[in-house]
Amino acid sequence: MSAWLVYRPVATTLLTLAIALVGILAFVNLPVPSLPQVDFPSINVQAQLPDASAEMMASAIATPLERALGRIAGVTEMTSSSSQGSTRIILQFDLDWDINGAARDVQAAINAATSLLPTGMPNRPSYRRDNPADSPILILTLTSDILSRGQMYNVASTILAQKISQIPGIGQVQISGAALPAVRVELNPNALTKYGVGLEDVRNTITQTNTNQPKGLMENDDQRWQIQANDQARKPEDYLPLIVNYQNGAPVRIADLGAVVDSVEDLRNAGLRDGKASVLLILRKQPLANVIESIDQVIELLPQLRAAIPSAIDLSVAVDRSLTIWASIKEVEHSLFVSIGLVMLVVLLFLRDLRSTPVPIIAVPISLLGSCAVIYFCHYSLNNLTLMALAIATGFVVDDAIVVLENASRHIDKGVPPFRAALLAIKEVGFTVLAMSVSLVAVFLPILLMGGVVGRLFRGFAVTLSAAVLVSLLVSLTVTPMLCARWLSKGGSEQGRVYQGIGYAFDRLQAGYESSLRWALRHGRIMLLSGTIILSVYLYKVIDKGFFPTTGWR
Repeated sequence: MSAWLVYRPVATTLLTLAIALVGILAFVNLPVPSLPQVDFPSINVQAQLPDASAEMMASAIATPLERALGRIAGVTEMTSSSSQGSTRIILQFDLDWDINGAARDVQAAINAATSLLPTGMPNRPSYRRDNPADSPILILTLTSDILSRGQMYNVASTILAQKISQIPGIGQVQISGAALPAVRVELNPNALTKYGVGLEDVRNTITQTNTNQPKGLMENDDQRWQIQANDQARKPEDYLPLIVNYQNGAPVRIADLGAVVDSVEDLRNAGLRDGKASVLLILRKQPLANVIESIDQVIELLPQLRAAIPSAIDLSVAVDRSLTIWASIKEVEHSLFVSIGLVMLVVLLFLRDLRSTPVPIIAVPISLLGSCAVIYFCHYSLNNLTLMALAIATGFVVDDAIVVLENASRHIDKGVPPFRAALLAIKEVGFTVLAMSVSLVAVFLPILLMGGVVGRLFRGFAVTLSAAVLVSLLVSLTVTPMLCARWLSKGGSEQGRVYQGIGYAFDRLQAGYESSLRWALRHGRIMLLSGTIILSVYLYKVIDKGFFPTTGWR
């Protein structure tokens, strides 16, 4: 096969261009999240009842939900926590459980427990799937020197959240830092005691005042009148004259019992931006969405969003995850360029022939682009782990090409014609190159077969490295010998002082290596025990261990 492609450069070139074009198309269309898209069977159920105590949330809301959710099949762990006005239940399912089916079961359990929950809840309990890749990709903040938190929250929920949710790639828009506007009645305990009024009496008065019921109609033989009345109290002034009861023939109004102010439903939900009160819009992506494209579309929409809200509100970006992703991509590009430069330098120093330098360089981008095509067809993404795999693969993919190039150059230096030298190089080291590549793939095979959380996270990493090595093997057995047959020629060993100086330096280096190798072979037991076993065991014990690498960030 290699000999056939060496004598057919057009076919070899077309094969190389096909791999490069498919890789470029795949690279452009790959989703770009920060972490791999892994569906961990974990569902978060939340319920809210403003101003309810933690004990009430645990007994009146968490307990009925836990009983209903505990009947779901596949649940391995259920964790519940209740605080002031909020309850959170986390369900962990078996790793092989279908997350979509689990979500349907959770929704059915919530529906079954709804009749057992308090009637005063502003919203039904909600749930969402938890994934490492579901961390917020963009956080927008609303601040104002004039409007209150409740007013900004109302603008965010009625205008901004709806428009942003329509952007492709945006899966969820969560509003935090405040709550919906509400009228708060602040009662004076001394006044309640003075007039003999209970809290339930005040609640009944407020509820009856805001009852939205049909008013009926009046009619005669010729005419019909629809009765309409404004029975909704929307401002604090509307609550002050409400009569709670009578004492000594005089009405007791809410104005006599305390104050009524404009406020929000939950006072303990607050957000800050540079010390100013703010409302947060937390954006999460859809599965397999391109984070960078989604964020760019939101940023482009910001001028229209600012025009759609009151001018007194300042809408700005607080957190942008695309910056770190772009930084990772730029770092990989930088590593790629540095590695290519180092490869050119090493090949130039060892072979001392400018025409041989570009031969192994071609293997690097072709192998990486080919691995991008494999990532795309395997439905993986271009995340931090696969980018790290591409950076590591840069050092692997060039080895095979250098082995073939060096062997062909050695035969050419002995006077063998280039075509014959390329075929001899493949015949002599082809099996070696194949064994090297298969060995590298075998190293990553355990990661491909690994189960659990770690296996799901690093499967794309192993596939990326294995694909880069296999594409490098294909390039080394086809493109590299074809280029060697046409680009290499008998170089002048009489090229001058630089050539001779480099050769002299490498001869000295080789002599030193041979001396140290002879000593190591004469003392094989010492080298085996001290350098391999004892030192390896010691380093394994003292090295830091953890799930992810630690960084110096705070």
